[in-house]
Amino acid sequence: MVGAGTDRTKQLFEGGPAIVLVRPQLAVNIGMCARAMANFGLSDLRLVSPREGWPRTGARRKGAYAAAAGAVHLLENARVFDSVAEAVADLNFVWATTARERGQHKRIEVPEVAMAESAAAVQAGEKHGVLFGPERTGLDNDDIALASAILTFPVNPAYGSLNLAQAVLLCGYEFFKARQGGAVPFDMTERSPPAQREMTLSFFEFLEAKLDAAGFFRPESKRPVMQRNMRNMLHRMNLSQQDVRTLWGAIVRLVEGPREKPQTRKRIKQVKAPQEPPEPGA
Repeated sequence: MVGAGTDRTKQLFEGGPAIVLVRPQLAVNIGMCARAMANFGLSDLRLVSPREGWPRTGARRKGAYAAAAGAVHLLENARVFDSVAEAVADLNFVWATTARERGQHKRIEVPEVAMAESAAAVQAGEKHGVLFGPERTGLDNDDIALASAILTFPVNPAYGSLNLAQAVLLCGYEFFKARQGGAVPFDMTERSPPAQREMTLSFFEFLEAKLDAAGFFRPESKRPVMQRNMRNMLHRMNLSQQDVRTLWGAIVRLVEGPREKPQTRKRIKQVKAPQEPPEPGA
């Protein structure tokens, strides 16, 4: 299954910190984490003693692959370890995600700070990783003891429980934003240039004349204020030339009613009159 935002012709970003899922309980959650990773160019998925085993077969495999929504290459390349120590052995720096203070006197950061630090380090050649605990209990203290620092999420203190894939998504987003500079992925192409003041003022005069004829500016003493308010409202819209033409045409039709004969830019072909047959003997 491929999502609507998938474009195989675009550059595929890879790398980033390793995402280490410690004792994940549900295969479908592993698939959802893979999807979150693919969204933000993370490609190193590591699993520590998944409860349902890995790789899965049958219905559980189908569920995980469906939840991955096209990011099946991450599931197929996922590495499985028996312990957290083995999963992080090659990493230079490890973040441990937790919603609770554990009393281990480690540095604590939010994803925006932590992932910006990891983005810079990864580009410099270091290997970073992020630990995520089981869905029901989170990481235990022995898992966190293997980490360099703690990563926590600024959430509602009365309800701080995040879905596993949501937590991965937040980290991936902050990493990608730091890596790419936070630029928007696409921009709107302006199809019509901004309207000149001469054009907008002509439109205002036309509009105000029609409104005046309809008795809009009443009482007369409020006319200047009403005109200024209307002009300021339209100026705030930063009208393009096409915007002015469209509004002008719409008001003309409201005032004059529908055209008797629809106008079209298509050329109407002239039908040739049939030629008379030649006279006999000609």
